[in-house]
Amino acid sequence: MAEVLVYVDHVDGAVRKPTLELLTLARRIGEPVAVALGSGAESTAAALAEHGAVKVLAHDASEYADYLVVPKVDALQAAVEAVSPAAVLVPSSAEGKEIAARLALRIGSGIVTDAVDLEAGAEGPVATQSAFAASYTTKSRISKGTPVITVKPNSAAVEAAPAAGAVEALAVTFSAAATGTKVTSRTPRESTGRPELTEAAIVVSGGRGVNGAENFSVIEGLADSLGAAVGASRAAVDAGWYPHTNQVGQTGKSVSPQLYIASGISGAIQHRAGMQTSKTIVAINKDAEAPIFDLVDYGVVGDLFEVVPQLTEEIKSRKG
Repeated sequence: MAEVLVYVDHVDGAVRKPTLELLTLARRIGEPVAVALGSGAESTAAALAEHGAVKVLAHDASEYADYLVVPKVDALQAAVEAVSPAAVLVPSSAEGKEIAARLALRIGSGIVTDAVDLEAGAEGPVATQSAFAASYTTKSRISKGTPVITVKPNSAAVEAAPAAGAVEALAVTFSAAATGTKVTSRTPRESTGRPELTEAAIVVSGGRGVNGAENFSVIEGLADSLGAAVGASRAAVDAGWYPHTNQVGQTGKSVSPQLYIASGISGAIQHRAGMQTSKTIVAINKDAEAPIFDLVDYGVVGDLFEVVPQLTEEIKSRKG
C-alpha cells in the first residue's frame, strides 16, 4: 500500500487534534507516515502510533523556531523525495495552507485546500470541498504530481488504530530562503480556558444582536456551560465588541463544529461562508425573517437575552 505523508501540528511534542484527524483520513488512501518537526518532534511518536502512523519522520533544528514557514517546507520537500508518497496531508490552518502551497509549487504538483472529506479513487485520492459559501459540494482529484491537500479541522472523527510508529531521522538541508524572514519576538496568547475556535466541537457565536461588548458575557456563559469556543460575526468584531481572532466568516475563521449556535446573527453570506459546513446549526434571533433561518437545523425566534440565559441554566442544571 502506498504511503501518505501527514504533517504533524504539535506544540513541544503535544499533538493537536487536527493531525489525529488527518491520520484517520490518511488510512483511507494508504499507510500514514507522519512528519514531525521542531522541539519535541520525537516525543510525538506515541500519540501518532496510537492513531495509525506506521512511521514518524522526525527532525529538530533551531530554524523551525527562529524563522517562518520555509524551513518546514524544506523538510516536507525532503520527506516527499525520501518517501514518494501517494499524497501529502496538511491541517488547514493559516500556516498549514502556506506550507502546502509552497510545497506544491516546489514539487510541481496540484493542491486542494480546505477539504472536508477524503476518499480513495482509481486515479488517486478524491477530495470533497464546500464551495461558494457551502452552496455546492465539489469532488476533485489532482491530475499532476503528488497531491497536496489541506483538510479543515473537524472533518473526520479521531479514531485509534495502533501501528508501529517507528521513529526515523529525516535528513533535511535548508535552502538559502529558509533564513530570509526571522522571528524576532513572541508574545504568548492569553489563555481563556476555552477550546481553539477552529478545532472546537461546539461553537457559540454572537452578532449584531448582542448589542455591545459588555453583553458578550451572555454568549460566553452559554459557551462555558457547553465547553465550547466563542465566535463573533464581522459586525460584532467591526464594532469592537469582540477580538478579530474570534471572527467567523469569509474574512475571519472558517469553522466546522459538530454544533454551531448563532445568537443575534442575521446570517449574511459573509458569515455563512465560515460556518455553513457545521454538522448541526442552531439560530436564536428575534427576527423571524432573518436569512440565518434558511440554513439552520433548529431555529428559535426570540430575544437572545431571554433565550440564551434560560438555555445556559438548563444545561447547567442537567449537568449538575
